[in-house]
Amino acid sequence: MESLKEKYKKEVIPAMMQKLGYKNPMAVPSIKKVVLNSSFGKDVVGKSASEREKIQKLITQDLSLIAGQATNLVKSKKSIAGFKLREGLEIAAVVTLRKQRMWDFLERFIYLSLPRSRDFKGLDPKSIDRNGNFSIGFKEHISFPEIFTEKEKTIFGLEITVVTNAKSKEEGLELYKLMGFPMKD
Repeated sequence: MESLKEKYKKEVIPAMMQKLGYKNPMAVPSIKKVVLNSSFGKDVVGKSASEREKIQKLITQDLSLIAGQATNLVKSKKSIAGFKLREGLEIAAVVTLRKQRMWDFLERFIYLSLPRSRDFKGLDPKSIDRNGNFSIGFKEHISFPEIFTEKEKTIFGLEITVVTNAKSKEEGLELYKLMGFPMKD
């Protein structure tokens, strides 16, 4: 089986050139990066420092396993009393994948994780924004093959954003369909 990157070069570029009338292969939209993020704000707010650290460590370890690289922690920019949020509190973990790690992740995501997720009926094309970027939310991170469900203590949600250089939603949708993303009809 050929890799997703090879499929893009051999099948997607010629198909997009023919379908959308590009004259140069460099004009065909491509996937630039994949961003994974998970917020643990509601899980850590109001907890002691040691409990907070434990939850953060579990989430960052699992996110690093899923992505295949280390995560960055995001701190809150301002205090919001209604949410019991203080400025400088670590509230999320983010990973940005580019180049080969991005292609490897997308392969695992499309062929393994999506079919394993509970009640999966296809990705919603409405999740594509006007620039062709695709945001996909997961309620449970355990659908990824790197995570052992038996050992899991906390189940958290995460968001995956696939960023392209497409100029419109239609170009992005066409790119995702040709790449093999399982879309709803």
